[in-house]
Amino acid sequence: MTDKDPLIQPNKNQPATAIHLVDKDSFTAWRKTLSGPQRSAIDAQRFSGKAGEVAIVPAGNGDENGWSAVGGVANPAELSAWCLAKLAGELPAGTYALASGEPNAAMLGWQCAQYTFARYKQPESDAAGPRILLTNDVARIEGALALAAAVGKVRDLVNTPAQDMGPAELESEVRALAKRHGADVTVTSGDALAEGYPMVHAVGRAASRSHAPRMIELTWGKADAPRVALVGKGVCFDSGGLDIKPAAGMKLMKKDMGGAAHVIALAGLVMGANLPVRLHLLVPAAENAVSGGAFRPGDVLASRKGLSVEIGNTDAEGRLLLGDALARACEEKPDLVIDFATLTGAARVALGPDLPALLARNDDTAAALLTGGEGSDDPLWRLPLHAGYAEYMKSDIADINNSGSTPFAGAITAGLFLDRFVEDGVDWAHIDTFAWRQTAKPGRPAGGEALGLRAVWAMLQKRFG
Repeated sequence: MTDKDPLIQPNKNQPATAIHLVDKDSFTAWRKTLSGPQRSAIDAQRFSGKAGEVAIVPAGNGDENGWSAVGGVANPAELSAWCLAKLAGELPAGTYALASGEPNAAMLGWQCAQYTFARYKQPESDAAGPRILLTNDVARIEGALALAAAVGKVRDLVNTPAQDMGPAELESEVRALAKRHGADVTVTSGDALAEGYPMVHAVGRAASRSHAPRMIELTWGKADAPRVALVGKGVCFDSGGLDIKPAAGMKLMKKDMGGAAHVIALAGLVMGANLPVRLHLLVPAAENAVSGGAFRPGDVLASRKGLSVEIGNTDAEGRLLLGDALARACEEKPDLVIDFATLTGAARVALGPDLPALLARNDDTAAALLTGGEGSDDPLWRLPLHAGYAEYMKSDIADINNSGSTPFAGAITAGLFLDRFVEDGVDWAHIDTFAWRQTAKPGRPAGGEALGLRAVWAMLQKRFG
C-alpha cells in the first residue's frame, strides 16, 4: 500500500471514474440503460454480472464523463470485505467512486488488493499507481485505513525472511510501536531469561547471539482500565530443533512468528483507536535452531508457572514460549487474555488454511469472537477444550509433556497444554492461525496473511469500545 496517498478518501466532488455494481439478476436491466456501442463493448468483454467480473464501459453517445467501470458482486446492496478487490487490482491508476451506494466493508478489500511486498525486488517500471476510492461515509475512513494498515503489517512481518526478522527485529517493531503511542517496553533477553522465563530460554538458546531469544513486553493505557493481554508466538524460524523438520517442512517456517505479527498489529489498532483498556502485549521471541546447546527430547524444563515440562518433541516449541508468556500475563490479573500462534498442523488438517481454530474457556467470549469474525469476513471455528484429552499430555517424570502420546486431537491437546499455564478463572482464548495464504484470491495475495485479526478486533471494539 502506498504511504503517499490514502487509498480511501472523502468525496468532495473531485473528478472520479464511476463504478457500477451489478449482480447476475440486475445485470440485464442495467445493460438496457447503455447505448449500443457500450453494450457491444460489454458483450465483447464477456461480462455477465457474475461476482468477480470486471469490465470497462466506454463513454456513450453524448456522455461527457468519459469511461466508467462495472463490477459483478454477489449483492450490490450489502458489500462484503472483498467484493471490490478485483476491481482495485485490475483497474488503471486513478480516482474512483461508486455510482450508487457506499463501499462500507469493501473499503478493506480495495486497499488490501493494492498490497505488495517488494522489499527484495527491483522496482517495476510499469507498476500501476494507486487506485483511490471516494466515499461520503467520512466517519468510516479512519478505521478502514487503520484496519488495512494492520493487515499490511501482518503481511509484511510474516513475509520477511528470518535473516531480517529475528527476535531482535521483533523487538524493534514493538519499540517503534511503543514510541508512536507513548507506551512502555520491557525486554528480557539472552541468558537473563533462564531464571524468569526458562522455557523461552531453552527454546532459543541454540540460536546465534544475533538471534538471541527474548521476552518482549509492552504496556499502555490507564492503570485502572480493564486489563487486556495479547500474547503472540514469536518463533522467527523453526527448524524443529533436534527433532528436525524435513526440508519441505521448513520452507514456510519464516512464518512461525505469525502469532507475534498478529498481536503487534492488534496492539497498534488498540492504541491507535485509544481503546479504554490497560494493554499488555507479550511477544516471546526465539529461533528454534540446532546446535550443541539445543534443548533435547527427554529434557525436563522448569517454567515460570512452576510446572515441570518433559520434552517429548523439540518441534512442539511454540507452546513452551507461550506457556511462560501466559503465566506472566496472568500475574497482572487480566480481564481478558488472547493468544495467537501458528501452533499446530493438526488445526490445518481439521480446518484447512483459511479457518483459524478458536479454543476458549468462556462461552460468551467464544461467541463474541465468532460473531466478530462473521461480521468482518474473518471467520473462526471453535474447537473444544475437552478435558478428557488431557491424559494424552501426561508425563511419568514431570508435571506435563509438551507432546501428545497420540496423533489424535493435536490442536486440542496443544490448547490443553496452554490451559495449564493460565490461572484459574481467567477469561482466556487461544487462536491457532495459519498466517499464510497458499494461493492468491482477490485482495489476498499469496504469502503472509492476517487470519483472525479482524475477528478479534471487532470483538475488542464491541466489548471495550
